[in-house]
Amino acid sequence: MSCYFLKLFYALLLLLLHAAGSILGFNSLPNSTEIKCIETERQALLNFTHGLIDDFDILSTWRDDHSNRDCCKWKGIQCNNQTGHVEMLHLRGNGTQFLSGAINISSLIALENIEHLDLSSNDFEVSHIPELMGSFTNLRYLNLSDCYFIGIIPSDIGKLTHLLSLDLGKNFYLHGQIPYQLGNLTHLQYLDLSDNYLDGELPYQLGNLSQLRYLDLAGGNSFSGAFPFQVGNLPLLHTLGLGGNFDVKSKDAEWLTNLSSLTKLRLSSLHNLSSSHHWLQMISKLIPNLRELRLVGCSLSDTNIQSLFYSPSNFSTALTILDLSSNKLTSSTYQLLSNFSLNLQELYLGHNNIVLSSPLCPNFPALVILDLSYNNMTSSVFQGGFNFSSKLQNLDLQNCSLTDGSFLMSSSFIMRSSSSLVSLDLSSNLLKSSTIFYWLFNSTTNLHNLDLGYNMLEGPIPDGFGKVMNSLEVLDLYGNKLQGEIPSFFGNMCALQWLRLSHNKLNGEFSSFFRNSSWCNRDIFTRLDLSYNRLTGMLPKSIGLLSELEDLHLAGNSLEGDVTESHLSNFSKLKYFRLSENSLSLKFVPSWVPPFQLLHLGLSSCELGPTFPSWLKTQSSLYDSVPDSDNGINDSVPDWFWNNLQNMILLNMSHNYIISAIPNISLNLPNRPSILLNSNQFEGKIPSFLLQASELMLSENNFSDLFSFLCDQSTASNLGTLDVSHNQIKGQLPDCWKSVKQLLFLDLSSNKLSGKIPMSMGALVNMEALVLRNNGLMGELPSSLKNCSSLFMLDLSENMLSGPIPSWIGESMHQLIILNMRGNHLSGNLPIHLCYLNRIQLLDLSRNNLSRGIPSCLKNFTAMSEQSINSSDTMSRIYWVNETYHDIYGLYSFGGYTLDIIWMWKGVERGFKNPELQLKSIDLSCNNLTGEIPKEVGYLLGLVSLNLSRNNLSGEIPSRIGNLRSLDSLDLSRNHISGRIPSSLSEIDDLGKLDLSHNSLSGRIPSGRHFETFEASSFEGNIDLCGEQLNKTCPGDGDQTTEEHQEPPVKGDDSVFYEGLYISLGIGYFTGFWGLLGPLLLWPPWRIAYIRFLNRLTDYVYVCLL
Repeated sequence: MSCYFLKLFYALLLLLLHAAGSILGFNSLPNSTEIKCIETERQALLNFTHGLIDDFDILSTWRDDHSNRDCCKWKGIQCNNQTGHVEMLHLRGNGTQFLSGAINISSLIALENIEHLDLSSNDFEVSHIPELMGSFTNLRYLNLSDCYFIGIIPSDIGKLTHLLSLDLGKNFYLHGQIPYQLGNLTHLQYLDLSDNYLDGELPYQLGNLSQLRYLDLAGGNSFSGAFPFQVGNLPLLHTLGLGGNFDVKSKDAEWLTNLSSLTKLRLSSLHNLSSSHHWLQMISKLIPNLRELRLVGCSLSDTNIQSLFYSPSNFSTALTILDLSSNKLTSSTYQLLSNFSLNLQELYLGHNNIVLSSPLCPNFPALVILDLSYNNMTSSVFQGGFNFSSKLQNLDLQNCSLTDGSFLMSSSFIMRSSSSLVSLDLSSNLLKSSTIFYWLFNSTTNLHNLDLGYNMLEGPIPDGFGKVMNSLEVLDLYGNKLQGEIPSFFGNMCALQWLRLSHNKLNGEFSSFFRNSSWCNRDIFTRLDLSYNRLTGMLPKSIGLLSELEDLHLAGNSLEGDVTESHLSNFSKLKYFRLSENSLSLKFVPSWVPPFQLLHLGLSSCELGPTFPSWLKTQSSLYDSVPDSDNGINDSVPDWFWNNLQNMILLNMSHNYIISAIPNISLNLPNRPSILLNSNQFEGKIPSFLLQASELMLSENNFSDLFSFLCDQSTASNLGTLDVSHNQIKGQLPDCWKSVKQLLFLDLSSNKLSGKIPMSMGALVNMEALVLRNNGLMGELPSSLKNCSSLFMLDLSENMLSGPIPSWIGESMHQLIILNMRGNHLSGNLPIHLCYLNRIQLLDLSRNNLSRGIPSCLKNFTAMSEQSINSSDTMSRIYWVNETYHDIYGLYSFGGYTLDIIWMWKGVERGFKNPELQLKSIDLSCNNLTGEIPKEVGYLLGLVSLNLSRNNLSGEIPSRIGNLRSLDSLDLSRNHISGRIPSSLSEIDDLGKLDLSHNSLSGRIPSGRHFETFEASSFEGNIDLCGEQLNKTCPGDGDQTTEEHQEPPVKGDDSVFYEGLYISLGIGYFTGFWGLLGPLLLWPPWRIAYIRFLNRLTDYVYVCLL
């Protein structure tokens, strides 16, 4: 019986242990069921990876195979132990390892139970935050910061009512207003929207976020309007950042002082802070409790800082970080801070007006980081060496006007060297000689990072540099004038990882760089940049010693010879490979498989052809420039190449001899690449998959069809630039332009297009340049084009367009800089509305059938009225990188398209690339214009070229035309202009071409300056015109001419008599003058007697008169 109960006891015990194991989450029995991820969620995670570029194997465990199907074990994934649902996705990158490419967050909606989503510090520069973010209803934590997202913040985020932390900061290109729906996130404790491009008013609903501890809206944002917070709002804040030019009032400062827990305050671009005494007073009260204070770009003066730190007692002992950069501070503030700030660890004073003339000896005993960049320091500032804190590690003196004299060494210099300094930035100064190198030898003993870029350093690098500076890890000498061979001692600096010597004048054989070096740093050396020097010779095979190289940049030298697989076989980690602008030939055996996966390949001007390089088939991670331009490829493009483009951001195959059609394959291009295929011999139809590009340059090829490309029901939401000029496209323009409504630049010039311009082209409301030049287009301009109000360039020249010039061109297109409608069949008068184009600089309506007069209101052409032009301002207006550009092109803003203008210049058709926009020209020639030249033309002081030839103009040349001192070309020929040529024309020094021929001008051609240099052809055909240029005398010139050519008269008796008379008069005058005055001047007694006589005579006359 007892045995029975004993067995029953053991059975119950085992049952209890099994139940306990299930409850506690462990089970040691081999047949237990293990919780695995849900299949639909696993599939959603795999879909999420489509379009991502994983160069650092972050997602190496995310595999769709039988051995690794459990997504709960994938890196960055955490599942619920009981249900298997994904609860956390954590894929935060860092500065060296990150994901890139296009991201599809919407694919994660299937993760219904996810609570934590962190994709921060990756590079998703062409992606938007999806509007469907509100579908993640269980999210508690969302971090999408530092990912280069573009577009607006979706209002749907306001539906994530369980959210505790939201971080969208440091994306830099998020724009628009903060959606007021964020005020619904009442549980939110952390909100970071800093360092973006946000603007508008802050929604007052943010005041509802009573649980907030951290709020940062500063840095790059430009908020405006009233301050939304009131006393009592956000009482738990310990960190506050605000950016923008708010209309701050005294009552707003009261709210600030009630934030009793505040320890970090950051205000940026609050320009009226300097004039708000009450705000400064409130901040001053907060300082004793602050650990971090940043007042950046607030126009603060020394007086403002003194009011904040009015006594040592007010300077917080807790304050460790102080940032006052980008203000109007001087050395007074610097001195003030050095007296008070004994506990500061980080001090940022860059971009101020600080001028330091005395030795740099501040009293900052705890300082670790000091930024004085973009200030002014004189030659004596470093006398005596370093007297900084013994803890100083980072010193930034970029762009401080430092010269060689700033680094003179004293006898006690070595005793004051710094062993703590790790990073020193002396870039963008005025250093020339090797003095700085010797100063560094004696002043630093533990330097890891040294930046001397953008100076004027000359001569060779001193030989001792490699021995003394052997702690260096990063050395940057970019953009100097260094000469001589590249020292081999760099290979003996065992800590060196990163060497940049580009854009100097270094010369010699490249192979000498590898001689006499131990390359003890070969296992850590990752970047070598020797580009744009004067290196010669061949690429040595010994370069393979640097097997850890990730970036090899040798472009812009004079290297020559062959590069074979033996040069590159050791580079298993190579990511960036640039050999452009050399005379190298890449000759790899067809079967070679490179050991590396490149991200960027730069081979322009290197020989890759004539056949298409087969080794590129293995490079599936490339995103930039492959194969490249001008490579001598004379071959068709294999199909595998197009299938490898899914990661591409920039594809440049321009200026080759590629002969083939592009297959119309189904291909996803998530990174909206820039594709440059111009100047080849591509033919056939343009495939529709290219609609996914942001920039498509197809000019100078043999493409023949545009219809199927635009009208296949696809929508090109990202296509911003389309250049198909100089091809063989025939037929009518497609009428489906709504599919590419984001277009900014459209160039279809020099094709064989015919028919009318379709109405749907008016749907391109963002368009800035429309070029349809040199086709066979007919009919009137469609009225829908008036919707294209952003146009700055409209070129419809050399077509067969007819009808009047629409008035809406002047009424709607106020941004126009270039209007070219030359060589059409336009008729009617010049509409007065054209005078609304106050930014117009190039106006060409020549060779049409325009009639009536020239409007006198052309003085409203403001841009032409300015004698000089800020071409950089004009170019920035044309290529302004705004949020529209970022939405379309992504962070890597477009770079392939430049304005291409064909213009009649001095009677010759010339092309201007990205043009010299100093040109200001009006060409109305070859029309039927009548009436007088309006005198208001004299207001166009900046006009460079004026052509009114071959019309029926009458009247006189306006006298004010001489005011046009910038005029280089004036053509008024073949009209009916009468009267005299204004003399003021001769005063225009820059006038290089003048044609007044075949008019009814009269009178003398003006003379003076360079007017005589014009040939007779400039004035011929004017019957009543005369002057030297025409070799024709003017009335009244005859007598003078006769006298000049008469023989001198023969001397007779009268002439002899007069000759004698004149001689006698001369002798008599000489004798009488010196006979009287000579004795008075030479003999004092006579002179005294004569003066006495004059005095008596004067007295006698005076008495008689009385």
